[in-house]
Order: sequence, then structure tokens, then C-alpha cells
Amino acid sequence: MSETGYRVEHSNRSSRIGVAIVTAAFVLFAAAPWWADRASLRLLAEIYAYVALASLWNLLAGYAGLVSVGQQAYVGLGAYLLFALAMVAGVPPLLAIPIAGLAAAIVSVPVAALIFRLRGHYFAIGTWVIAEVFRLIASQMSALGGGSGASLPAALVISIAGSRQMR
Repeated sequence: MSETGYRVEHSNRSSRIGVAIVTAAFVLFAAAPWWADRASLRLLAEIYAYVALASLWNLLAGYAGLVSVGQQAYVGLGAYLLFALAMVAGVPPLLAIPIAGLAAAIVSVPVAALIFRLRGHYFAIGTWVIAEVFRLIASQMSALGGGSGASLPAALVISIAGSRQMR
């Protein structure tokens, strides 16, 4: 058996530099509430949402070969749960955010058990149907504005922080 001269490296100089840059960027963006203004924070939140949805799409369509057109149902479910918890149940809005996200994740488990049995175009149609079911349920909730939604009452927004600058 001859030696081929190949050497496996788990990391090299450029990968360590890349990890350091990504780590520094992560720390910088995590500290954004202390250095960014309101407009920049809103823009960062929108960017994070798009990155999360793009990552989801890449995992489903790119790696698994599943084209989903219904992932917006869970974003909407989390939003409606956030407003229901804050407006109807009286939960503080900042506490309602992780609760709503966790509840949407819990709802997604049995739905995923059903929908991941489908393949190809049946999967795409099935996810579309699930999203429509969620939309129809949301449109029947008049306390939250039905299908058109609602805004948080001013008293709840003020309760998040005392001053406009802190909000």
C-alpha cells in the first residue's frame, strides 16, 4: 500500500479566523439593544426573521427536497398567541413572547407528524392546506381582530418600559 500524502485538517488558519469573525458579529448583534436606535433594532429584527425563514426554506427544500408553502402558519400562530396572552389573559408582553413561541412549537409537533408523511407535490399542497386551516381559525377570533389582526393597546405597550426611549 502506498502513501498518498493526503492530510486531514479539522481546522486551519482561515477557518479559525472565520469562526472568530462570526463570533464577534454574534456578540455585536446580541448587544444591539445597548448601542442601536429604534430604527436599527427594527431593521435587525426584520433581517433576523428573513434569515430564519430562509434557513428554514434551505433546510426543507435544499437538503430534504420538501417544498413547503405553509411555514407562515406558525409565525401567524405565534403572533396571535402573543396578542391573546397579552390582551385577553393579561400576561406581560415580554413574557408572552417565549410562551407564544413555545406554544407554536408544541402545536407544530402533531401537525408535523401528519404532514411529513406526504412527499413531493402532496407535501406542498398539504402544507398549504394547513396554513389555510390556521388562517380560517384566526379569522374567527373576533377578540383579536379576526383575519385583519389588532394592535396592542397603548397601556400594554407602555407597560413594557417606562419611557419611549426604553421601548
